[in-house]
Amino acid sequence: MARKSKSKPVTRRAPPSDDRSERERIIDAFMALLAEKPFEQIGFAEIAKGAGVSLSDLRGAFGSTLAILAAYVKQLDRAVLAGDDADMTEEPPRERLFDVLMRRIELLAPHKAAVRSLMRSAVRNPGLAFALQGLALRSQQWMLTAADIGAAGPRGFVRAQGLALLFASVLRTWVNDDDPGLARTMAALDRALARGQRWSGLLDELCRIPKYACRMRSRRRRPADDPDEETVAV
Repeated sequence: MARKSKSKPVTRRAPPSDDRSERERIIDAFMALLAEKPFEQIGFAEIAKGAGVSLSDLRGAFGSTLAILAAYVKQLDRAVLAGDDADMTEEPPRERLFDVLMRRIELLAPHKAAVRSLMRSAVRNPGLAFALQGLALRSQQWMLTAADIGAAGPRGFVRAQGLALLFASVLRTWVNDDDPGLARTMAALDRALARGQRWSGLLDELCRIPKYACRMRSRRRRPADDPDEETVAV
């Protein structure tokens, strides 16, 4: 007589539901890979595998890894613009801009390793650096607008260019700032805005305010000068 198997039938569970769209899964998979390896080494097959989509679906959604990165930047822009800043409307322009840029940094936090990786790749890859500059310029036009600072016309273009360079310098501090309160990052941003005002006139017509008028909400209050701030790579 044949022996009967004593093993119980395997119950196959349905995969957990994922409310993210296909594009969101692709972007998330790409950013996860970027945290682990250089931008130029990320392949389409591993992106598709990480996102749980076919190569055909990936190609239908995006034409290149740079397009995926651009979609992430746009996603980040929208999240910043959707932020609640009603209590900042009466603040001076410089304070509003400080608030907007800190909101952007907070939203970048889950992808700090990816940002660090991207910055390293940009140093080695002039083409990538040029493309990132274009993405940053468009983003900072939106950030200026979110702070209710003019971003249209030639003057707005110059402001956005200066702000893109300014924000990049702050990110170099942020990627090495392990303080949960981001004291060094906030100090770097405050000083960068001051330098932009003094050296390039980025905010010359919008930030002519007495020092005593610069005040922040309690959760975004700028710290006193950090004696260790100068040791951080910028």
